[in-house]
Amino acid sequence: MNDSISEVFAALADDTRRGIYEQLLAHVNGLTATELSQSASVSRQAIVKHLQVLERSGLAEPERDGRDVRYYVASGGTKDASKWLIDHAAAWDRRIAALEEKVRASKKP
Repeated sequence: MNDSISEVFAALADDTRRGIYEQLLAHVNGLTATELSQSASVSRQAIVKHLQVLERSGLAEPERDGRDVRYYVASGGTKDASKWLIDHAAAWDRRIAALEEKVRASKKP
């Protein structure tokens, strides 16, 4: 498996990081770690560490805004992982359709 795909899945495997990623998706103007920590059940420091993981995996990108660092969803961050899922879903769809056809054929008198 492509290493970047593994990093995306590993980053999104954590509930807190998925929540942070979803918040970033919902805020086109980005969010700071402080803003993210206001609605989180973890500390600001923990949020910063989760943001670093999202950044390393290509899912988030920081941008300095004066004294603050705003985080945004990285464009194309999920592209390879999404393609991988779509390709594999299509393969499973074909397998299930073939199995359904065999079951229907076996029921015919």
